[in-house]
Amino acid sequence: MGKRIYTLDSTLRDGMQSEKISFSVADKIKIVKYLDELGVDYIEAGNPGSNVKDRELFRAARNISMKHAQLVAFGSTCKVNTCPQEDENLNQLLEAETQTVVIFGKASALHVSDVLNTTLEENLRLIQESIAYLVQKGKRVFFDAEHFFDGYKENSDYALQVLLTAQEAGAETIVLCDTSGGCFPNEIADFTRTVTETLSVSVGIHTHNDAGMAVANTVMGVLSGANHIQGTLNGIGERCGNANLSTCIANLQLKYGCDILSEENMKKLTPVSRAVAEISNISISGMPYVSKGAFSHKSGMHIDAVLKNSKTFEHIAPEVVGNARNFLISEMAGKSAIISEIQKIRPDIEKNAPETAQVLKHLKDLEYKGYQFEGAGASLELAIRKVLNCYQPHFELMKLNLVTEQETQSKRVTSSALIKVNVNGREEITAAEGNGPVNALDTALRKALNVFYPVIDETHLTDYKVRVLDSKAATGATVRVLIETTDGADSWTTIGVSTDVIEASKIALTDAVEYKLLKSNKGRFCEEGKER
Repeated sequence: MGKRIYTLDSTLRDGMQSEKISFSVADKIKIVKYLDELGVDYIEAGNPGSNVKDRELFRAARNISMKHAQLVAFGSTCKVNTCPQEDENLNQLLEAETQTVVIFGKASALHVSDVLNTTLEENLRLIQESIAYLVQKGKRVFFDAEHFFDGYKENSDYALQVLLTAQEAGAETIVLCDTSGGCFPNEIADFTRTVTETLSVSVGIHTHNDAGMAVANTVMGVLSGANHIQGTLNGIGERCGNANLSTCIANLQLKYGCDILSEENMKKLTPVSRAVAEISNISISGMPYVSKGAFSHKSGMHIDAVLKNSKTFEHIAPEVVGNARNFLISEMAGKSAIISEIQKIRPDIEKNAPETAQVLKHLKDLEYKGYQFEGAGASLELAIRKVLNCYQPHFELMKLNLVTEQETQSKRVTSSALIKVNVNGREEITAAEGNGPVNALDTALRKALNVFYPVIDETHLTDYKVRVLDSKAATGATVRVLIETTDGADSWTTIGVSTDVIEASKIALTDAVEYKLLKSNKGRFCEEGKER
């Protein structure tokens, strides 16, 4: 391996500043465990001086057995005109009981005068005495030079003086921050190179994505001498987010040979990124390396080329980062796309076999009716299994009655569903209420099937989309419903098409449940039309 690069993940601190992100303490502990499993070096778990929740996390984290990562506490230098010993924020950092702490201070003369409302000399004192105090207390200190790159443009001498002050006070790593996220890679490269030639301690890079350059800027920082990178998994963060650590890690290790993760841990990049996204309740669609679309192919010609030599349209093998190749089935696809999906079920079937032609025809017929399988892999597998006689339904929905009522006084609208299912000759009748007919149907179906299949409790819906296919038909138009479901370890999408939105939803919901039950079986393949 090449140059050793240390990683600090700030998902639990900077990531918490992202719009619509709010982690509970339990969520944070889960994320800590995932990040440790991935093999990051430092986990910035929060600012104990800012809120009770972060202090509670640091107390709870003392009982977590870490494999590799170190938890670090984050805070600021002492306040203007105060001494470190009397500063509540610094003492909260000490009470967090982490071996390493990160403190930030102003590296921009503009921020010192207009935000801190103090002198340049007083700012240097805050930095020097705060770091020295923490070092005296036995802490390793990382200093985040806030707004360094903007500050360097304004007053390079003072920005460098801030860094030298932090170094002399005992900071082990000095992190250059593009806090406003407006710098370009050439600026990052030039300024970082100057800093690494000036300082004798480790230099880190912390970038934001306001100009869409966070990952590129992080890479350029490393290529210019930094050996410590900071970011958030999946790039969450205030405004436009932070550098996406999953992309930075993959780029630096796979493209430049940097030493960051072990080969085995690199394979955890995709599952860990997806698990953290699930906890964060965000989509990582289109994200490099770790999304489902990162190695998806739709064009028939592209698929044919990838099957002959994957390097034709893939810059790395998806397995390296724990991902998988995905062929999207559409009107653009031919037998080359279909055969790979068929062989996941029946490895013995060849590209030119009659079964392949039958499957292709069936899928084309469904697409003519409005189905679109490129984003509904679970329904695709079920459809192929039905043609190959490799499918036995786990249940039959025998009766469905949906009622929507509006209370006259409160104008509250409620929906209820009454369903009857049959499983191997046993019937179950269940009713449930919901905040809409689809929610009521979903709740009732899960409630009824849970009697027979408790694994249903592991799943929940994460997305529901309805698209009108023929707007000219107005309320009589055919609609396509896409439902995304997860069980925490995996996620899958199913599709339903009908002129009735409830019917389309029912098709997609039942497919989602059937796919989970199919996944729960030990055998995924079939032989001579039978499950094994």
